[in-house]
Amino acid sequence: MKERDMTASSIDPAEFRTAMAGFPSGVTVVTTLDTEGAIAGFTASAFSSLSLDPALVLVCPALTSATYPHLVSRQSFAIHILAAGQQDLAMAFASKGTEKIASLDWTLSELGNPVLPGVACVIECTLWREYEGGDHAIVIGAVQRIGLTDSPVLIYHKGSMTDHPSPVLEAA
Repeated sequence: MKERDMTASSIDPAEFRTAMAGFPSGVTVVTTLDTEGAIAGFTASAFSSLSLDPALVLVCPALTSATYPHLVSRQSFAIHILAAGQQDLAMAFASKGTEKIASLDWTLSELGNPVLPGVACVIECTLWREYEGGDHAIVIGAVQRIGLTDSPVLIYHKGSMTDHPSPVLEAA
C-alpha cells in the first residue's frame, strides 16, 4: 500500500471515492415533507448509529441536496434502510428533481413523516444537532420510533448495489 501525505489538499477526490466505495454499507433513503406537503428525500450510504443513550443516529446529506433545507426546517425525518431488491427506490431518490419520486407510494406516519412501504427498517427522528462536514452536513437525529422487519438489506459496495454480501463479507 502506498502512503500519501494526509493533508486535505493532497487527496485526489476520485481516489478518495474509490477508497470509500470499498467499504460496504447499507443503502438508506431519508424522507421528510417539503413546504407543499409533498415527499422529499435523498439516498444516503453515509448513515450510522451514534449513541444508545440517548438513541441517536447520523446521516450526511450533501449541502446541495434539495431535501436538506426541508429536513432542517421541519426538524423531523424518516430514515429507511432499504430491503434487498429495492435498487429502483434507491435510484429514484438518488436522482435530481422530484418527478421520479412524486408517483411513489408512501404513507404519513403518526409522527408526520413520509414512510415508504416494504423497507427493512424505518427509523423516525427529530433533529437533535447539525454540524458542518465539508460539502456535506452531519445531521444527528434523536430516534423517536423504529419499525423493524426481518427483510435482508440492500448493500452498496464498490459502486454498485447488491442483495448479497460479497464473498469477502461472507467469510468474516
